[in-house]
Amino acid sequence: MKECSKSIQRRLGDSNFLRRYFVGDGMDIGGKPDPLLLYMEFFPLIRSVRTWDWEDGDAQFLVGVEAGALDFVHSSHCLEHLADPFEGVQNWFRVVKDGGYLIITVPDEDLYELGVFPSTFSLDHKWTFTVFKMNSWSDRSINIFDLIQKLGGAADVIKVERLTATYRFDLPRFDQTLTPVGECGIELIIRKRPASEMEVGGAICHAVNSLCVLFVCISINTKTI
Repeated sequence: MKECSKSIQRRLGDSNFLRRYFVGDGMDIGGKPDPLLLYMEFFPLIRSVRTWDWEDGDAQFLVGVEAGALDFVHSSHCLEHLADPFEGVQNWFRVVKDGGYLIITVPDEDLYELGVFPSTFSLDHKWTFTVFKMNSWSDRSINIFDLIQKLGGAADVIKVERLTATYRFDLPRFDQTLTPVGECGIELIIRKRPASEMEVGGAICHAVNSLCVLFVCISINTKTI
């Protein structure tokens, strides 16, 4: 089903997508046949978005895309198809600019695969994903936080969410992504910390702090006068 299309209404309700995440020049990895490009008009701060699919090269490597070239990278339900999702995510993060965003959706193994792997719903799925478990029924399970750790100190985790708002837990086992509403996924949003933030342990309000100090100094001087 069209997973990117399903996400649009939900994302329009989050102002961060409008003014922070989908801003500038981006790339939609594995976007066909439901690319983010179709919805650019809803996110007016997007300047451009390139759809990268199989004809452009292996999404695991993004050969030819320069490091730090993009303001954001988006991918909906592509990571589970890669031979090595860890290498894939590192390359996706590599091409994001400092201060830019990586927005990924993957199927949640308990909402989508429903305890059976290899998948009975998508034969090309090579991995399953979970937000966090001590043990998984899947021998191909990837913990989202293990994936994030591989990105190193530049990974500023903004959001990790299981998309259960339209999921119906009481239905018999079947692929709920075939319905117009069921997302069955995990959404992950990571901001890329600039080196200046990493040097001070992730503090991000340097400009604001400087202005505050200036304001305090002006106030003290005014009172003194």
